[in-house]
Amino acid sequence: MVLGKKLAKETLLPSVLEDGAAETQSEKLQPGEQRESGTEVDMRGPKDQRLCPEGNVLDRGEREGEEEEEENEEEELGEVECLISDEDYDTDLELGDEREAYDPTGQTRYMEACAALQVVPASYFLRHMQNSELSMMHRGLGPQGTKALAVPLVTNTSILRLNLRDNWMEGMGGAAIAEMLKENCYVTEVDLSDNNLGDYGARAIAGMLKENSTLASLNLSGNNFTDRSAEHLGPALITNSKLQHLDLSHNTLGERAGQPLGDSLSENTGLRSLSLAWNCIRGRGAMMLANGLGGNIFLRTVDLSFNGFGKEGAIALGQALKENTVLEELNVSNNRIPPEGAIHLAMGIKVNKTIKSMNIGRNPIQNAGCYGILKSVQENPDSAMEALVFTDIAVNQDFEDLYTAVKEMFPALTVNCGGRFGAFKKAKA
Repeated sequence: MVLGKKLAKETLLPSVLEDGAAETQSEKLQPGEQRESGTEVDMRGPKDQRLCPEGNVLDRGEREGEEEEEENEEEELGEVECLISDEDYDTDLELGDEREAYDPTGQTRYMEACAALQVVPASYFLRHMQNSELSMMHRGLGPQGTKALAVPLVTNTSILRLNLRDNWMEGMGGAAIAEMLKENCYVTEVDLSDNNLGDYGARAIAGMLKENSTLASLNLSGNNFTDRSAEHLGPALITNSKLQHLDLSHNTLGERAGQPLGDSLSENTGLRSLSLAWNCIRGRGAMMLANGLGGNIFLRTVDLSFNGFGKEGAIALGQALKENTVLEELNVSNNRIPPEGAIHLAMGIKVNKTIKSMNIGRNPIQNAGCYGILKSVQENPDSAMEALVFTDIAVNQDFEDLYTAVKEMFPALTVNCGGRFGAFKKAKA
């Protein structure tokens, strides 16, 4: 403020101050001097008079002049003070304006993460990060790009379905997504298929499943999971009761994977559909998996195609069908099941009341196996079977007669025996 007054006096007010001083000096009475008109009568009242600092009476006009000068000086000083205050001093309001505003979209955090990880930001993600569904298949994100993507997804509240298929994120990228899903409570469907997550990624996903309570569908197909991966995922499936759909197809789960997965199936209370197609589950592992399926009371759809269940696995599945009272769809195609195995499956179908669809195609069950399964449907008055798939069998007259009798009992039933069955019926007609 002192600077402002000094500047005002030096720049804006010199003439005013000089003129006022000269005027006051000329009007003051020097000691011993008298007014020129000593006989003049002063007609002003007390209200119109004021004493100067020396005790002399000033007239009204002089007083008004001084008051006007003081007002002008105060206004001009005020303008200078404002100018200095705005330009030379920081205020709390100015500091507050410089603070970075909260970004609810997450774009700022994503850009910062990309810069830190030295990856190119995905423009598609920036454009669609507020949609309810984000599909970023085949984008080549890699581990680093996936890490950057996971940062804003932690607090994202818009995306409900996330598809990151085929981005080669590997174990580190999969771990980043798993950590994100521990915090995000909005995403309900995730597709991480074909990303080479490996055992490391499987362990991270298993840890996530133990904590996440909102994820309903998870696709982990084609991720090079081994028996060691199953050791991590099995206990997680026992803990998690919210996940309803799980796809573990096209991995390398082998015989040792059967035990942890079978144990988890017998205790899991959330899964409604499970796919283990295109793995290497066989022998004792297939038997233990089938035993777990028998104890499950929630699964509706199970795909076990393209494994190696063989005779032992088929026998265990037949027993499971006797015990399971909720399963509706079962696919055991391409499992090297021989006729003996098909007969044991037929024994389960004979008492099962819930199976609606069964695919046993591409197995060497021969005519005897097909006939035995269809016969079991006929002998089960409570059967719910609606579709049977055998695929390319040599249909004979006995099978045709049985099929006609079963159709009379269950008009809604369809039997697919491949092109040969259709050709047989046309030739007979």
